[in-house]
Amino acid sequence: MFKNLKPWISAFRLRTLPLSVSGIVVGSCFAYYKGAFDPIVLILTLLLTISLQVLSNLANDYGDGVRGTDNENRVGPLRAIQSGAITPTQMMGAMKKNVAVIILLTIALIITAFGQRYLLFALLFFFLAGTAIYAAINYTMGSSPYGYKGLGDVFVFLFFGMLSTLGSYFLYTKHIDHYMFLPAVTVGLLSVGVLNLNNMRDIESDALSNKRTLAVMLGKKKAKIYHLTLIISAMLVAVIFVILYFSSYWNLLCFLAFIPLILHVFKIYKAISAHDFDSQLKVLALSTFFFSLFLGVGYLL
Repeated sequence: MFKNLKPWISAFRLRTLPLSVSGIVVGSCFAYYKGAFDPIVLILTLLLTISLQVLSNLANDYGDGVRGTDNENRVGPLRAIQSGAITPTQMMGAMKKNVAVIILLTIALIITAFGQRYLLFALLFFFLAGTAIYAAINYTMGSSPYGYKGLGDVFVFLFFGMLSTLGSYFLYTKHIDHYMFLPAVTVGLLSVGVLNLNNMRDIESDALSNKRTLAVMLGKKKAKIYHLTLIISAMLVAVIFVILYFSSYWNLLCFLAFIPLILHVFKIYKAISAHDFDSQLKVLALSTFFFSLFLGVGYLL
């Protein structure tokens, strides 16, 4: 039984899950700060976000596996379809079940957050859930996957940063306050950094497979400059936010996450090989999560 479960756990890519909930953490903490927190909404939002991330990971495995993008030239963990541990048919079946779970969680979340009082809001979030499912699947799947056209960065910024942070905040408060945009931008930029890091690692194999990520389009040198710009800009936006909305010294707690981020910047500046980039993926993903956690907690203490 464990042998059958192991390739599925690998396909879920558990190390991507902390990054996926970073915006939820920020939105939920600031909703609590405003006195509009609901623990059931938090649980359902986390489950829905994790389900969407797992769907994205399975679809990415399927799309790159079927297209042959995941091959012997690629650096990083061996993918499920690439290794033969899971067949494309099995992967597709799992994705369909995953979509069903996402639909059920969406319905439960919308009923819990909006009830019968906010019909237009409920319809809006049904639409957003549909676009999230589309984005999760069509990154590498379909006749025209946007991940093969250099648009992955845009979608990650919108969904991991803006929608995740602002959307979760809206579920609690039923409105969006202007000060939430800067944290959303910070989380979005760091999340794009994780994607770009992944794409820099795979730049050579992606180019051979005609997967035109933004890193492939820019080339390794410019992709590295782009990456450093993303991380430094995210930290600057965070500093601006804390200065503009300073309320206590606890707000400075988020700057603890700057320590691994600054070290990350220096390591990427010196990075040469695909393994150099791969080793920093977990560092950046976890740094983003802890930044989000420290930022939120710093305004609750």
